Formats: sequence, structure tokens, C-alpha cells
Amino acid sequence: MSSKDWLEKDFYAVLGVSKSASADEIKKAYRKLARELHPDHNPGNSASEERFKAVSEAYNVLADDRKRKEYDEMRSLFGSGAFRRGARAGGPGFDPSDLFGGGFSGAGGQTAGDRRFGGAGFSDIFSSIFSGGAGGTRTRGPARGRDVEAEVVLDFGSAVRGTTLPLSLRAPGVCDTCHGNGAKPGTTPRTCPTCSGSGLTTRNQGSFSFSEPCRDCQGVGTIVDEKCPECLGSGGVTKTRTLNVRFPAGVSDGQRIRLAGRGEPGDRGGPAGDLYVLVKVRNDELFGRVGDDLTLTVPITFAEAVLGTDLKVPTLDGSVTLRVQPGTPSGRTLRARGKGVTRRDGTNGDLLVTVEVVIPATVDEAAQAALRTFAEHTPGADRERIDSRLRRNEEPTGGERGWTKS
Repeated sequence: MSSKDWLEKDFYAVLGVSKSASADEIKKAYRKLARELHPDHNPGNSASEERFKAVSEAYNVLADDRKRKEYDEMRSLFGSGAFRRGARAGGPGFDPSDLFGGGFSGAGGQTAGDRRFGGAGFSDIFSSIFSGGAGGTRTRGPARGRDVEAEVVLDFGSAVRGTTLPLSLRAPGVCDTCHGNGAKPGTTPRTCPTCSGSGLTTRNQGSFSFSEPCRDCQGVGTIVDEKCPECLGSGGVTKTRTLNVRFPAGVSDGQRIRLAGRGEPGDRGGPAGDLYVLVKVRNDELFGRVGDDLTLTVPITFAEAVLGTDLKVPTLDGSVTLRVQPGTPSGRTLRARGKGVTRRDGTNGDLLVTVEVVIPATVDEAAQAALRTFAEHTPGADRERIDSRLRRNEEPTGGERGWTKS
């Protein structure tokens, strides 16, 4: 979660509680919303799923005393969405990480006792903001681009074998007309006279001074007099780009694939973010999957189960013949080794074939006669334990034998 998320998202409003809500009130509100919005109770409802994620995100912050304190202090200092970089030109929002060298990040990953914002604790951030610290006049450096998420639906066979597909994305990118500086071609941005290019201004408040983003240049450090006609001075435009994404053999439903450096471009020469591709796999009409094994149910006749047979079954890349031994019961699973999902080490899982004996609903007279003959020449079902239990239940108790009607 980025620092911008912390500033722009009102977690109290998401949970429907006040800022002074107790921990028990927050927990109660979360549990109520989580039950109502859980994907299991709202299948196929994408809006409900997004709200469920937002509620979980809010609770993750507000349920942790340290995170909640840091969140409250950040929003008290900067205000929700109060500063926007390039807001007048429709550009991306101001990120408070710019005040601290691009390293400011919400919470997560570190232990509670050593959680840091960009390598510096919250007290260190205060020392940078207020006079006496070097951070008050720090020039903004490169900032990493945002991560991008996309979703791809694969058919069952492509997920098992692996495939490469083109993926079209619409995401912010550097304007090709002005190359990101926001100025009309032939002109250049000028250094902001108010902040001397630092992007920050300092004002005194009693015994200390407070640094904040420059209001004249929106914290950028430069002013564009003649704006680029393509991006209107923001330096960025929404682009459509196509990437060839390789999905490895054996990719599973719900798996996320990370493509480093294929996300949004960074600011001021910073590295690009990453692209995360969420994989959805369509169900197959024949095959199922359990880990690295494929599953298949094949119907066989009563005669095949009794007499045995050579059973030819399909695989994803052809077919294989399995031997059904005489007397095979319905529900037995046969294994075709190496006909399953390809693993990372190059080996394959197995194909698990479950045979299902099919009993016809009706048979003609000739078949009935054959079955009667079959029954005469085969032993009956072994139901001795059941029959003995029935006999015991039908015998009168001792009290019943000695009872007479008066």
C-alpha cells in the first residue's frame, strides 16, 4: 500500500465508523461488512468483491494500533488528497514520498517494532519536515512508477502446456510530444522562482518552521508557461501498449505472474513499476486438475468391469490405453504416469482415471435372460453381516417372550 493510498482513502468511512471509534467498534463493523460482502455470498459480483477488498484493507490498518496512529498522523499533517501534482493540468496526484526522497511507503512487510517509512521512522520524518533537519530543503529525486495489474483468461490446455499471448494495456505513460516535461515543443519549463526549484516552501510557526509543497509549481520545482498541446502540461498521457506475455506450463487458476519493470514509467527518471498478471483458467469439459495431476472420469459397462477390458482414454496431447482388471469395482482410480501437468523441473504429474460402472435403466428380454443365467452361475453378494443384524433386530426380547395379555 503506497503513502498516497493512505492519504486519499478514508478508512473510517469505508468501515462506516467515526475517527474516535474504539477497537471493538472497528472490529464489529468489519465483521458485519465482511459477512455481507464476502465473495462466497456474492458470486460473480465484482462490485461486492472490490468493496470486500477495500473493507479488508481498511481493517488491516485500523485494527493495528501502530498503523492506525501513523495513518491518523499522516492525514492530519497532509490532509486527504490535499496536494496534487499537476492537478490543474490533469496530471497525476502529488505523492508525499516526494518529500522524503521517494522512499515513503505505507505499512506492511516489516515487523511491528521496526516498521519504517522508506527506511526512516515517523520521528525521522518529523525531523525532516521541521527546520533543523536536512529534509526541509531536499530536492526531489527519481520516483518509482506504479505497479499495474491485468487479468488474462486461459483455456485449460494452454494453462497446462504453457503459452505466449499478446496483452494490450491502457495505462499512463510519458508524453511523446514533450518527452515528459509538460512544455510545448520548442519551449522548456522554467525554474519556479518561489521555491527555487526545490518544490518546497518553508513557513515559520512559532518556534519551528514547516515545509510543504510549493503552491505555485505544485511541488514539481518548475513552471510550464506554454503547455504541451498533447498532455496539457502534465507530461503524461494514457497509452495503449501491447506486450507478449509468456505463461509457463502448469500455471494455475488464481496465480499472479510478475513482470518486473513493465508497469507505469517512473517520474524524473525513476525506474518503472511492475506488471502483475492475474491468471484465470477456464474449466475443461473432460479434465479436472488436482495439483500437478489431471483427473478424468470414464464410464464402463457392467460386463467390462466384470470381465476386464483395455480402456483407451484421451490425454491433452493424444491418448493412452489402460488395463481394467477383471472384477474392477465402480470408483476405482487408474493411473497413467507422466500424462499430467508439466512441473517447473520439467517432470510431469499423472493422469488419474476413475472408472464409473454404468447400469442401464432398461434392458430387453434377451439381456434379462442372460442376467438371470449369470445370477444362477455366480455367488450372491456377501451380506452376511447385514443379514445377521437384521435377524437380531427381528428376534423378540426376553420381556416380550414372557408377556401375556390380561
